Amino acid sequence: MLTNVFVEGLLASLVAGLITGVGGFMIFLKKKYSQDNINFMLNLAAGVMLAASFFALLVPSMHKILQFDHDVHVAAFWYSLAVFTGVALVWVLNALLPHEHNNMGTHGPHISLKKAWLFIIAITLHKLPEGLAVGVAFSAEDFINPLSLVIGIALHNIPEGLTIAISLVGANVSRLKAALTALLIGMVQPLGAIIGLLTMDISDKIVPLGMAMAGGTLLFVVINEILPETYGFKRTTKSAFAVFAGFIFMTYLSMVLD
Repeated sequence: MLTNVFVEGLLASLVAGLITGVGGFMIFLKKKYSQDNINFMLNLAAGVMLAASFFALLVPSMHKILQFDHDVHVAAFWYSLAVFTGVALVWVLNALLPHEHNNMGTHGPHISLKKAWLFIIAITLHKLPEGLAVGVAFSAEDFINPLSLVIGIALHNIPEGLTIAISLVGANVSRLKAALTALLIGMVQPLGAIIGLLTMDISDKIVPLGMAMAGGTLLFVVINEILPETYGFKRTTKSAFAVFAGFIFMTYLSMVLD
């Protein structure tokens, strides 16, 4: 029988995943999105995700793990190992699965469909750990509020959905098919949430370690995937402003919701 936590976590990840489709359908709002438009939205999302990973996962898990062992060195070792495991997990996935970056914001028949799909695979790789983070957060709802993390990931999904649609339109795919593809890619997130919800049910001590690991996966997504793409276009002042704005907004939201 499904528990309330499982159902709530699955529904939350489903809603967050559907928001990717909202971003995809934004392809109909403008004839063309500039690279600056895409970069600004992605950097806002990066700031939101950084704050969500710290305040909804990394910091609470640190405090909880410190309660499990009186030796702070042992507790710090397990915490650091869990964060490293999360980073390494996504790193290995990136290394094993073919994908491509530097394709954001391309409008018009400028790229091949194969290149567009390699870029979409890169975004799809993000969805699994993001869903995992939602599942883990709901497993830990006894001592954290997972809502701020879900909101952060949902907001982050909007520009990602838009970039999926833009890439496909750039490969001569119709706008409707491009938007629906973005919606479909968002459905990878509930799969990650199911993994997180099922694995965290093993032991109380697994939950904070899982939170630290999930926080590590989100850090990798932001630092290795999003920021290098946007900062590569040398608009660092505007990019930095967007990151700070997203981080501050999510910090405020996390405090209010907690």
